[in-house]
Amino acid sequence: MAFCKGSFFFYFFFFMVFLCNWGIISVSASPNYRDALAKSLLFFQGQRSGRLPPDQQITWRANSGLSDGQMAGVDLTGGYYDAGDNVKFNLPMAFTTTMLSWGAIEYGKKLGPQLSSNRAAIRWATDYLLKCARATQGKLYVGVGDPNSDHKCWERPEDMDTARSVYSVSPSNPGSDVAGETAAALAAASIVFRKVDPKYSKLLLKTAKSVMQFAIQYRGAYSDSLGSTVCPFYCSYSGYKDELLWGAAWLWRATNEVYYLNFIKSLGANDGTDIFSWDNKYAGARLLLARRSLVDNDQTFQPFRQQAEEFMCRILPNSPYSTTQYTPGGLMYKLSGSNLQYVTSITYLLTTYSKYMATSKHTFKCGNLFVTSNTLRTLAKKQVDYILGENPMKKSYMVGYGASYPKRIHHRGSSLPSKAANPQSMGCEAGFQPYYYTTNPNPNILTGAIVGGPNQNDFFPDERADYTHSEPATYINAAIVGPLAYFAGAV
Repeated sequence: MAFCKGSFFFYFFFFMVFLCNWGIISVSASPNYRDALAKSLLFFQGQRSGRLPPDQQITWRANSGLSDGQMAGVDLTGGYYDAGDNVKFNLPMAFTTTMLSWGAIEYGKKLGPQLSSNRAAIRWATDYLLKCARATQGKLYVGVGDPNSDHKCWERPEDMDTARSVYSVSPSNPGSDVAGETAAALAAASIVFRKVDPKYSKLLLKTAKSVMQFAIQYRGAYSDSLGSTVCPFYCSYSGYKDELLWGAAWLWRATNEVYYLNFIKSLGANDGTDIFSWDNKYAGARLLLARRSLVDNDQTFQPFRQQAEEFMCRILPNSPYSTTQYTPGGLMYKLSGSNLQYVTSITYLLTTYSKYMATSKHTFKCGNLFVTSNTLRTLAKKQVDYILGENPMKKSYMVGYGASYPKRIHHRGSSLPSKAANPQSMGCEAGFQPYYYTTNPNPNILTGAIVGGPNQNDFFPDERADYTHSEPATYINAAIVGPLAYFAGAV
């Protein structure tokens, strides 16, 4: 009998090898989440503005934007370029900071050795945001660089010769949206630094309270105040009520002061949504507040739990209430412009709510669909794995990760020779003909950058001019740090 059993396994083994060799069964290694996590954070070094530190690892970058703020008589150096251009837009930058901070708060232990890199990425942004909030009494600076003139150029950030215009909001020109998001970023970061740097944490929280009060007292959309300097680039399409909810939710989390909870209740921000992004924060705010219901069993927050689960029912593919499209390869598909920004942000909510559900052994239903913690986790993993190469094109959408990844990303610094390789200054239009229009790969690898991603049919052309699919952005990466840590810690 033992001989028969051994013979069976011997022949079965060679039969399986035969099937694999002929492609009848495909065998692929699991994504290396730890490697992807490290690279997702390294990317932020490539987006830095200002004077670079001695430990800068993306060495093809150099100092840039050292005069930022001078046109307003203030120091606004530092921060991040939002995407593939050389402009600092504070609305998406602050959202980036909030998401990096939320990742550190929820997944700090799972971040492991990358926690210090995460904190460094946060601090590069918060140091700048503090300047923006504290430089001039009664003003919040919200951006540096004229986007209209910048977008006419293809030049390295180190060579910028376009106007470094400075933009701000004030009581007479309000911006509750950008102020609310800035307050959220500073409040969330104050939690991150509470134990490791208490003095810095207190400064962040004090400033967050002041900026939030400004957002509440002087209501209005920054798009209306600043017009073509922020639109159509980062218009506040969703209005400012979501940022007021988001900012207050983070200040409530950071302080437990009843003032913020009362404000949240009075706001009446009950709009339904099936998206989460730098523009629309409703889903994130509700999930953040729902934590008190699930983890702390505080029934005061049950309405937010219900709203968070209504959101999930709009996302899950088998839900009768789903309003979310999926590609044939299984990727969540929200909008054609930089779709992966929505994928990473929503995936963050999936892993985090899954975590809350697991803690309280909670389940819920979308009609007849029974939803468990694992339901959300499985969908989140599918999205992360797709981004890392488990997709019909067998392509990773993170630069520098995997065997095949985007080589012609829409990014000025990456696509032009570095200062070390070409010390001569390159003017506004000098980069177009030899570098923008070429089909050659970019000379500098922006390690960790996640691009806009494939179209609704899972196709990615890898063309530099196709910015809707090939441009990376800080807020795409910031949202995936948490999920990558979640899955890296589970391996």
